[in-house]
Amino acid sequence: MSPFTLVSLDAKSGNPAGQQARIDAIGLFLAHANRLPELRRHAAPIRRFAVASLNANKKYFCVDQSELEKFDGIAAGKYTIGLGQTKMSFCDDREDIYSFALTTVSSLFKKYNIDPKTIGRLEVGTETLLDKSKSVKSVLMQLFEESGNYNVEGVDTVNACYGGTNALFNSVNWIESSAWDGRDAVVVAGDIALYAKGNARPTGGAGCVAMLIGPDAPIVIEPGKRGSYVRHVYDFYKPDLTSEYPIVDGHFSIKCYIEAVDACYKAYNEREATLKSQQNGNGVNGHAEEQETPLDRFDYMAFHAPTCKLVSKSYARLLYNDYLKNPSNPIFAEVPAEVKDVSYDASISDKTVEKTFMALAKKRFAARVQPSIQVPTMCGNMYCGSVYASLCSLLANIDSQTAQGKRVALFSYGSGLASSLFSFTIKGSYENIAKQLDIQSRLDARRVVAPEAYDAMCDLRKQAHLQKDYTPKGETDGILPGTYYLTGVDSMFRRTYEIKQ
Repeated sequence: MSPFTLVSLDAKSGNPAGQQARIDAIGLFLAHANRLPELRRHAAPIRRFAVASLNANKKYFCVDQSELEKFDGIAAGKYTIGLGQTKMSFCDDREDIYSFALTTVSSLFKKYNIDPKTIGRLEVGTETLLDKSKSVKSVLMQLFEESGNYNVEGVDTVNACYGGTNALFNSVNWIESSAWDGRDAVVVAGDIALYAKGNARPTGGAGCVAMLIGPDAPIVIEPGKRGSYVRHVYDFYKPDLTSEYPIVDGHFSIKCYIEAVDACYKAYNEREATLKSQQNGNGVNGHAEEQETPLDRFDYMAFHAPTCKLVSKSYARLLYNDYLKNPSNPIFAEVPAEVKDVSYDASISDKTVEKTFMALAKKRFAARVQPSIQVPTMCGNMYCGSVYASLCSLLANIDSQTAQGKRVALFSYGSGLASSLFSFTIKGSYENIAKQLDIQSRLDARRVVAPEAYDAMCDLRKQAHLQKDYTPKGETDGILPGTYYLTGVDSMFRRTYEIKQ
């Protein structure tokens, strides 16, 4: 069975010589039991996160958000404090979702000697669409040609930033079903997040995560513990296929996100209570007796991160939900009395509610969530890959021994909207994984370009989008071996790539 998988976080990086490194290969594994009857009782676990390689690629860049504030002529701190963002990753016209995914999955196979014949499912979650018919997964099948393995289920799944999680759920369900043939699955979650000029542009980013689903993992999905919330809303959508830019109702989208946090937490709690009752009252958490409030049963959390400020508000919102459930809990003794009378709709934007519970959650957030926002803070929003980049950060920043037996909750959100809250337990060492991640030094090594260069590259991508008879203008110097990059688009829109040798 394949031992590791890759995550390409597309953290644009560079050094004094002008080369750039990106966090390219962090592996996420799901394990499964050996027998189908057991599979129906035990969830498939994530196997590992591991860095397979460090790709230095001149085409990956980042821009400093404080410099972007100056360039955009807005008040200092608007992006860095107001949004909680430090840097933002991006790419030029040499990159697209196909090159992201090809580089990530090919590195997975090569660096860890994975035989493509051992893969029985490959599913991609993305909203970065280049074709209304042909899937990204089908493009990735060229990586299977030499092995002759074309018996690989799965295609693409699309719903804004939620596609990767849906692909993950589908793959776990496949492993737990009678359709499973004993082989591993690969899940790819990645996007290029770009916005038109304006107040949404600093919330962009780029990245790709690949997850190998196989046996014997230290990070185990908790069976049945999941809560979801899906509605029809127009908070963020992409009806104009001639443009990479979405239509965004910013304030409404934040409202939808917060409502999804509330609803998923409620659904998760109800599901967990049902499972507990089915277990004849047996505890669902080894340290349940120590909980001050229900939120404490999650030792760590990772969120989809449109902005890191929204992540901090959302974690505080979970504590507010605990307050509504039990306002007499001593930890809420200093909550203003009027908070209890705030209506639900008003509470979404009520500043007293927000400030009160952000203050109450401050220490919990620092210990349980702050370790997960390192990559989102430094790279921006990766859309489908965002929540898994957060999980990468968490594993890189929390000592493996400390994490043993701990529970980790993930909140995934995609506009439109679809969302889920689900959880894992740590049941094995990931010490070597964290060592190989080496996230901080790689983030520090990135090449930071001026806002003018970022703006020019956004214009370049706009000119290149869905063009035929097109030759990319971005340079190829500095791209490291093994990296896929676009070389041209012919008169029939067929895209060709080369691998840097």
